[in-house]
Amino acid sequence: MKNKIIITALLFASFLTNTAFGQEQSDTKQNQKKELTQEEKLANSNLEQEKKATEWVASLNLNDTAKEQRLQAVITTHLKTVRDWNNEHSGTLVPTGINPATGQKLSDLDRQIIAQSSMPITVHDNLMTGLRKDLTEGQVEIILDKYTIGKVQFTMAGYKSIVPDMTALEEETILKFMKQAREQAVDYKSMKQISAIFEIYKTKSEQYLNNNGRNWKQMYKAFTDAIKAKKAAEKASK
Repeated sequence: MKNKIIITALLFASFLTNTAFGQEQSDTKQNQKKELTQEEKLANSNLEQEKKATEWVASLNLNDTAKEQRLQAVITTHLKTVRDWNNEHSGTLVPTGINPATGQKLSDLDRQIIAQSSMPITVHDNLMTGLRKDLTEGQVEIILDKYTIGKVQFTMAGYKSIVPDMTALEEETILKFMKQAREQAVDYKSMKQISAIFEIYKTKSEQYLNNNGRNWKQMYKAFTDAIKAKKAAEKASK
C-alpha cells in the first residue's frame, strides 16, 4: 500500500513537471511567433494603410471601380509616405531650444512636429490633387475627416456649446480655421500630432473671438461652471 502511494505521488509529480515544461514550450513558441522581423512589421503596416484607404473610399459609394482604384492608390501612397517620414525623422533630430512664439522650451511633441513638417510639400499636393481629380469638394472633405476622425465637427460643436449665440460670421470664420487645421493635420501620423495642429487653429479662433468683442476666458469659465452646477444638482437629487 505504501509503495502504491509513493508511485502515485511520483507519477503525479512527473505529470506536474511535464505540464509545466509543456506550458513553457508553448509560451516560448508563442513569444517566438510574436517577434516579427522589421520586414514583417512593415508588411503588416502596409496592409493596414491599404485597408484604411479601401474602407475610406468605399464609404463614398462611388460605384466606379476605376475611380476607386485610383483613389485607393493615392491615399495609400500618402499614408505610407507620412508614416515613413515620421519613422525616419525623429524629433531628436531637432535641436533642443525654445519656441520663439512662447519662450517655452520645445517639448518632445513640438520637436516631432517640426521634424514631420519638413516633409516635402509635394506629398500633400499629390494627395489633394489626386483626391480632387475624382471627387467633389464635399467628397474630399469626407476623406479628410477620415484622416482626422471628425475633429472639425467635434470642435465646432464644442465652440457652439461655449458660444451659444455665435453669429453666422463667427461660425464661418472659425469653421474656416478648423478646415485649415484638418487639411494640414492629414500630413501627421499620430493623433497627438493631429490634435496639436488643431490646437494652433483653436488658438487662432479664440484670438479672433477676443479681437471681435468676445471674452473667451469668461465664456469658457461660464460654460464649465454651468456643467459643474448641473452635475452637482444631479448628485444632490439622488
